[in-house]
Amino acid sequence: MSVAGPQATTRLYGMMAELQNAEDLLRAVRAARAAGFVELEAYTPYPVEEISHELGHKNRLPAIVLAGGALGTLTGLALQYYASVVAYPIRVAGKAAASWPAFVVIAFELTILFAALTAVFGMLFLNGLPQPYHPVFNVPIFELASRNRFFLLLRSKDPRFDPVTTRQFLQERTPLQVVDVPF
Repeated sequence: MSVAGPQATTRLYGMMAELQNAEDLLRAVRAARAAGFVELEAYTPYPVEEISHELGHKNRLPAIVLAGGALGTLTGLALQYYASVVAYPIRVAGKAAASWPAFVVIAFELTILFAALTAVFGMLFLNGLPQPYHPVFNVPIFELASRNRFFLLLRSKDPRFDPVTTRQFLQERTPLQVVDVPF
């Protein structure tokens, strides 16, 4: 009895072009966006602000940190109100139990604490970290991304992605090479 094994098929994560410099990458990103590609990623050895803008990245971290700080303030005020008014109402020298000016210091400290923790964990979450594996690590030339090369990746889940036309589109950008990125 013979059992046929599954055929070896390679699923494609996307197609990546290796470019010489940031200007070439910026032109390629603009051309890809103009051609209708929406699922694209760019990799550079140093930050290039224009590319982030062209990719359409929005920074949501400030709003998340503001919400964390506000939660810290409310937590500090609620904690002190509960302790001073609800759980242990002790009148000292005829002062009100809910003395809001006395609550400011702890509320401020918890605002800073919650905002800082939200910034750290929000940054990790929004960046998708920790991410020990990514399909681009399967491509040997990608190790140059941290040295001196620039890469544009067009993902296969893009509605406009077609292996033949996408390769042709990337070849028109005059890259050093175009490679498939398997899963």
